[in-house]
Formats: sequence, structure tokens, C-alpha cells
Amino acid sequence: MIQNYSDLTRLEMERIDKEKTIVMIPLGATEQHGSQAPLGTDAMIAGAMPEYIRAELEKVDPDYPMLIFPAIPVGFSVEHLNFCGSISFKPDTYYHMLYDITASLAHHGFKKLVFLICHGGNRPVVDMLARQARADFGVLPFVLASGAFFHPDVQATISEGNAWDFHGGEMETSMVLAIRPEAVKLDLSETGYKAGGFAGKKVIRFGGEHALTWMGEDLQTADGRPIGIGGDPRGATAEKGRIILETSARELVPALLEIRDW
Repeated sequence: MIQNYSDLTRLEMERIDKEKTIVMIPLGATEQHGSQAPLGTDAMIAGAMPEYIRAELEKVDPDYPMLIFPAIPVGFSVEHLNFCGSISFKPDTYYHMLYDITASLAHHGFKKLVFLICHGGNRPVVDMLARQARADFGVLPFVLASGAFFHPDVQATISEGNAWDFHGGEMETSMVLAIRPEAVKLDLSETGYKAGGFAGKKVIRFGGEHALTWMGEDLQTADGRPIGIGGDPRGATAEKGRIILETSARELVPALLEIRDW
């Protein structure tokens, strides 16, 4: 069954089958998401996604063996540090914090971990950590992206005319509206565009095969003011957010079933 890691007593934890039980560790961030969405956007998503995943897994396996670790609300967010309120670990600090958590779980006998990436900037550090953890502890640290942002049902939530929805845009704002609607100030929304050297480029992108690693200042308003988001969030709704969260959770089920049977 799926349980919250921190709800268990020591005696209950001792009885857990460590060979089969998967520990899911949601990884969020505390960073700017424009004028309309809260600094805790990724942390809120990291806290909520496991419950959506729980609901989808219980439809296919009510006895799915998983413990949900407390969501970690700070990650690697250096690209946002020039925007007030953003918090970031240095890469080595973040790596060693996750390494120590992994070492503790391995010490207690857990074999399967799932790092749930709820802030894309965390992924490079987690990938390195996962490989080192396999070498050092013999554990299986799977790395899963939490957002199915390219799924057709999710893409269909983007408003017509909002051609480039990226960090802090309509999709992420919708997700927070579904989780913590009072934290969103939609009336303060501004549109963010690729700026600086990225404007008009066809080969060098924000990520992928040919990239210049982007910074928040590369996303600007039409009048050239750094806004740190991509796209127009004004079309965000709680219903769209629910669709994105439910679709993302559902898309994770096949991977989680394979991890169960690994």
C-alpha cells in the first residue's frame, strides 16, 4: 500500500519490506514564477503530485508498495537568483544533501528509490547522484519527470495565441490554481518572450542537442524588462491545472509499474 514515509513509527518502518518498497522523493524548488504565480510553485506541485499519483496507482494496484518521502522544497535554481525571493543550493550542496538522504535509505535496507523531478533545473544534479548511488550503494535510483507537458491533452489546455508556454507560464500557473488558488494573482500576469541572443535563433535553443543554458533574464516582457517566465499566463484556470496534474500522474503509472516489477 502507498503510505507517507513520515507518518510511520519506527516499529512500523521496521516491518516494511525494504526489498520491494519504493521510496518516492518529490523534488521541488523555491524560485520566481513571474508576477502572478508564487515562489513555491514547484514546491506546491512536488507536494501535490504524489497524491495524484496515488489516486492513479490505486486504480490498477491497490497494494502498490510505496512510501512517499516529504517533498524537498529547495533545489538548484541559480538561473532565478536575480529575481527577489528565489532560493538555490549550489550544485555540490544539492548533490550531497540528496546523497546523504540516499545513503540513509540504503543503510536501512531500501533498494528502490524514485526521484520525482518537479523542477527541471534539478535534473542534471539528480542524474549524476543517481549514477553514483548505484555505484556506491547498489540501490536502484529511478529518475522520473513529473509533468507530461507535451502530452496532447496537456497541450490542449494552452490558450489559442499563447504560442510559447514555458517556465511560469499558463500551464504551471494553472497547476497552482488547482492546488492553492489563493496563492495566484492572475490580474498581475505579464507575457514573457525569448530575448537577447535567443530571439529568432533556430539552432541554438534553451535546451536539447544545441543549447546555451538559459537564465531568467533571457525571458523578458515586450518592452525588454526581465520577467523570468515564458508565455502568457492569463488563460490559466484551475480546471486546466487539474487536467495537467491528472494527465501527468496517469502517464507516470506505466513507469512505476515497471519499477515495481524490476
